[in-house]
Amino acid sequence: MKKARHNNSNNVILYCRVSSDEQKEGCSLDMQEKFLRAYCVNQRYNILSVHHEDHSAKSYMLDRPVLKDIYTYCRKNSNNVDKVLFLRWDRFSRNLEFALTYKRKFVDELGVEINAIESAIDFNGAEWSTLLGQYCGVAHTEDIKISKRTKDGIHGTLLKGKWCCRAPRGYKNVRHGKHDTEVVIDPIVAPIIQQAFREIAEGVECVNNIRKRLLPNIPQSTFAEMIRNPFYMGVIHVPAYNDDEEQDVRGQHEPLISRQLFEEVQHVVKGSRNKQPKVRSRIPHPDFYLRGVMTCGVCGYAITASHSKSGNGNLYGYYHCSHNQSHFRLRAEKVNEEFVRYVCGLIPDKEKLLLFQKMMLKFRQDDNTATQKDIEKLDKEINDYERKIARVQDMLVDGVITKAEKEKMCARYQKEIDTKADRSNFLKMAIQTDIKEKNNYAIPLIANTEKHLKEAPTEVKFGSYVQCFLKNWLMTEIFIELAKSIVPLM
Repeated sequence: MKKARHNNSNNVILYCRVSSDEQKEGCSLDMQEKFLRAYCVNQRYNILSVHHEDHSAKSYMLDRPVLKDIYTYCRKNSNNVDKVLFLRWDRFSRNLEFALTYKRKFVDELGVEINAIESAIDFNGAEWSTLLGQYCGVAHTEDIKISKRTKDGIHGTLLKGKWCCRAPRGYKNVRHGKHDTEVVIDPIVAPIIQQAFREIAEGVECVNNIRKRLLPNIPQSTFAEMIRNPFYMGVIHVPAYNDDEEQDVRGQHEPLISRQLFEEVQHVVKGSRNKQPKVRSRIPHPDFYLRGVMTCGVCGYAITASHSKSGNGNLYGYYHCSHNQSHFRLRAEKVNEEFVRYVCGLIPDKEKLLLFQKMMLKFRQDDNTATQKDIEKLDKEINDYERKIARVQDMLVDGVITKAEKEKMCARYQKEIDTKADRSNFLKMAIQTDIKEKNNYAIPLIANTEKHLKEAPTEVKFGSYVQCFLKNWLMTEIFIELAKSIVPLM
């Protein structure tokens, strides 16, 4: 208890609080202040200050910055403050534990009375705990009922295939009425998400590099969780609730990608996809397998191809500009030969390829070693946070902290655990990729380029080489430069 002071105990602080869903007549901050000021005039109280807060009634001290400021001021000026007044007890707190804790802090430790002008409590009487339990306990019970009804409603809505939470990236929430919401495709973000899924499914580029290039603002762990979310293929995952087990249901929203594309992405991130090269569903003409991947150097239009009948009745194939044949027209035979010659000129000899293969394995081994250290560090940090949670639980049992403080601290630690676990899982997924198997497939394929281009069926020729060397020619050039740079090491 604080020391005795002046006899005129009439210095008060007014506290008005309302949550965002209670902004209505009779509960607004202005109305609360009006009633409190009128009460102070009638009681001839001196108002030191008026404080407004719009945080939830379920929040605790750390989430109530205005109330925290009032407590700090009273602790420093306890001899000058007599009361903290509010309209009703549910304006101070709808949580009985919170109310009891800060009754002790304000009344017992500082000697500053906290009270409601409606249903005031005499803390010098014997019934104050019963009254406080009644006023705050009823509100607390109602909050619990509302929370349960809300969770029941969310679970039921999800079972119907309707998303009622914040829309994932690529979608946006649209409200048609108070209880009528819809999840629709975001025309700005959705194409980027779709492109990310398509590029991951190709398996050509590292998943993290695709993230950095297309969605650099998304954290690595969040991106890993995003590409595993079945919501994008039109499926909603419903978590276990009460006696219902977790399950997947067909969503009412429009899918962003096909189920086949989603499953291909899962195979890639798990390192279990088929290593055979992908080919177009439409196989190109064997004489014109370069059609569709070249553009005219004059006008930029696509290069197409067709057969032309000569005077002796023979057919000859030509590549030509689809806009104006005078820009480009050349025998298909000649173009195909030049393409084979150009590609074969980029391929290093077998000794360089083998040396490059060994270096790639060594680089990957070193990278895996560093990644493994990061995983071990993350796992150690997770264990540290789990021990902190155990210590917090012991502190609650020993009475050092309250249940509210324990829940607050545990929630913060659990959030750190979840974040680090996502990061650790993503790194473990990356380290499982078998680079040796990929090398054993790719190096012989590159070494036998000329044979494949001349003898392989058109669909293999097109899928394995035209796509690779024309669409990724810069990577090929870099590979050659790297191969040249390691020659002195041989």
